[in-house]
Amino acid sequence: MEQRSSGLQRLVGEMAKFGAVGGAGVLVNLGVFNLVRHVSTLPVVRASIIATVVAIAFNYVGFRYWTYRDRDRSGRTKELTLFLFFSAIGLVIENGVLFLATYGLGWDSPLESNVFKFLGIGIATLFRFWSYRTWVFRALPAQEAESILAAESRRSPSEPEPRTQRVP
Repeated sequence: MEQRSSGLQRLVGEMAKFGAVGGAGVLVNLGVFNLVRHVSTLPVVRASIIATVVAIAFNYVGFRYWTYRDRDRSGRTKELTLFLFFSAIGLVIENGVLFLATYGLGWDSPLESNVFKFLGIGIATLFRFWSYRTWVFRALPAQEAESILAAESRRSPSEPEPRTQRVP
């Protein structure tokens, strides 16, 4: 039973970290969205896409170096490719909701745009959480992940990050 509860604790911790990074990303996303809408004449969905791209870059750094720092690091190119692929799907989900509200229902006031942008972010977040933890930041065996975290806590800030190899 202890192993099951420790797995649940890890999932809850992962969700909390994902939520913290994602919450900061939402603030970045909405902030950039509103800034672009107010200082440019870009249509609402284009402004939203720019904001989403900025938030994706912000979130990658937070996820890689904090939320999923104990995950497999052997294939950064593959990881980044998958991250961008699944983020692009999330971008379509998020901005599809805004597009439907704006052009399908005619709801284009600043308040309505922010509400549907936020709703789109929420729906896309469910997809992103599943896809990032399943495909992008793949879990290492528990023992290896614990040894990486222990090594990081002992390493001085000036030491380079060690590379790990994935066990087939």
